[in-house]
Amino acid sequence: MTLPSKQIATWADLLRDLAAQGLNFSTNSYDKERYAKIQDLVIEMLTFATNWSLEELVPHRETFFSRPSPIMTGDAAIINESGQILLIQRSDNHLWAMPGGLLEVGETPSEGVLREVFEETGLFCKVTALVGLFDSRFCGTTHPFQLYQIVFLCKILDDAEVMEPPHKHESLGLKWFDEISLPENMDPGHISRISEAFRLWHGDPTPFFDYEKF
Repeated sequence: MTLPSKQIATWADLLRDLAAQGLNFSTNSYDKERYAKIQDLVIEMLTFATNWSLEELVPHRETFFSRPSPIMTGDAAIINESGQILLIQRSDNHLWAMPGGLLEVGETPSEGVLREVFEETGLFCKVTALVGLFDSRFCGTTHPFQLYQIVFLCKILDDAEVMEPPHKHESLGLKWFDEISLPENMDPGHISRISEAFRLWHGDPTPFFDYEKF
């Protein structure tokens, strides 16, 4: 595809995901009708951006276009040279967790995690290693939908200015914690993943994935 076609396809994919989420989780018939119209626009956009014809794309409405993929999230395990990890206290449930959130279409996983870190803490970081890819069903996450959760080991950039967090309303504060002194009110989905982050930080280079479940 040419560069403009790739951009159109990216926009179409973003709209496809929004429409799929809306059709799956909305209970309002008027909203469902609007999401279906967004699907129509996605199909038309893809006929311009790809070699697929309208006749080839329409049959996928009830499969690919209507079923959202497992939601992708990303978290940053920011560990300093003293072996302390930076956690935020979420404002929605008052539990402590690694900075992170939903990844967006059009950004790489590492870009999304660094964006989330800045939005929630005002800090500029860099990714140093992949901690692992986690299935929310097996790591203690209490979410009604299946999530694929990526965790990166991160480091705060030297001499980087600390900014006002654009989404400071999402957290009540942030604090450094020792590996053996994590707060009692931890988000349960983060406990095992923090343990994996420290394993990597201590020198084991093997990223985690859910191989033991198969």
